[in-house]
Amino acid sequence: MRILHTSDWHLGQHFMGYSRQAEHQALIDWLLTQVQTHAVDAVLIAGDIFDTGAPPSYARELYNQLIVRLHEKGVALLLLAGNHDSVSVLDESRDLLSHLGTQVVSSTGDDARHVVTLALKSSDKKPGCIVCALPFIRPRDVQQSQAGQSAQDKQQALQNAIAATYQRVYAAALQKQAELLTSTGQQLPIIATGHLTTVGASSNESVREIYVGALEAFPTKAFPPASYIALGHIHKPQTVGGLEHIRYSGSPIALGFDEAKQTKQVLLVDVDAGGLQAATALPVPVFQPLLALSGSLTQLPALLQEAAAQASGDTTVWVEVTVQEDDYLADMASRVQNMAEGLPLNILRIKRQRGTAAAQLTGDARESLDELSPIEVFERRLAQESLEPPLQSALTERYQQVLHCLNDTSGAAAGDAA
Repeated sequence: MRILHTSDWHLGQHFMGYSRQAEHQALIDWLLTQVQTHAVDAVLIAGDIFDTGAPPSYARELYNQLIVRLHEKGVALLLLAGNHDSVSVLDESRDLLSHLGTQVVSSTGDDARHVVTLALKSSDKKPGCIVCALPFIRPRDVQQSQAGQSAQDKQQALQNAIAATYQRVYAAALQKQAELLTSTGQQLPIIATGHLTTVGASSNESVREIYVGALEAFPTKAFPPASYIALGHIHKPQTVGGLEHIRYSGSPIALGFDEAKQTKQVLLVDVDAGGLQAATALPVPVFQPLLALSGSLTQLPALLQEAAAQASGDTTVWVEVTVQEDDYLADMASRVQNMAEGLPLNILRIKRQRGTAAAQLTGDARESLDELSPIEVFERRLAQESLEPPLQSALTERYQQVLHCLNDTSGAAAGDAA
């Protein structure tokens, strides 16, 4: 069986005042071509389908379009919720989508519900593999908080709870495998999914921590012995711990300037009764160029000219500029904007090199709160106070505890809002 593994689409992302709708439309068109060209049997999206729990209408339209077009091609689709996704939003059309060859797994619950059989793209739709289909696992779904636990105890308890969930679902998958072997004579491979950070994974600024103060990273040894483990949440494509069968596909488009230099991809995964046969990367074209530039005001004109060369047709290059050496100038932002005048560039953000100084931003170059994590906002505000280091540390630790409590209830809150 051939599966296309992808994740972290973030449909509906509002990027510093600009929509990614055109990019995601181009991505869907490209993906459908690859599905046809490479004879893909099923597509698996390992979480963060949407960027927010209440996605805009155009994001839902893109979502529905992907489902319908894959159905027309006879390709199965498995959708797993990520930490950005609303359980209620994904569940509202789950039963309807099952009639279009799409299976949606939004939350943890009955272990048997997480055992999904994907069919081959053939006239008889024979089963091709069994999936331990686990989405983002919210702490409140797998454990109860206990009074008096230290941060280390909470981290270990959550890790144990997630590992136990994987083992139970894998046991149910083994049972399903045995049943199908008896009824059909087929020995189907078992794969697993996940939306979390694993030990050894290389992250970047665009990825937000999802187990703040509770779980830094899930150890690879705690995964079940599946033939392939399709992961989401980390935007940078990579294998984990040198293990070829545990992979992050990464996001298919750059979701921040820190990802601009990454080669984005989806993965073609071939599995059979013997396990994983191949995992082949398909590079995704750049539909909207992003570029981060850094230099002095003297160097920037040449750098901006080089950036403009990446524009094509009606597409401008979205640029982040970090000014070095001259960052003390009050009119720094206007100087940079004047340099880019007439070039096919859209300067979305201008920053000072100085780490403690706030960026001088004007117009469309204002920094968006969406670009910062809650802890980054807190740390910037804390840096403005004259406090002793022990007090700063204590306040930071207390704030992380608050974030952890909010994380435990965020799923329910998103569902109510939707």
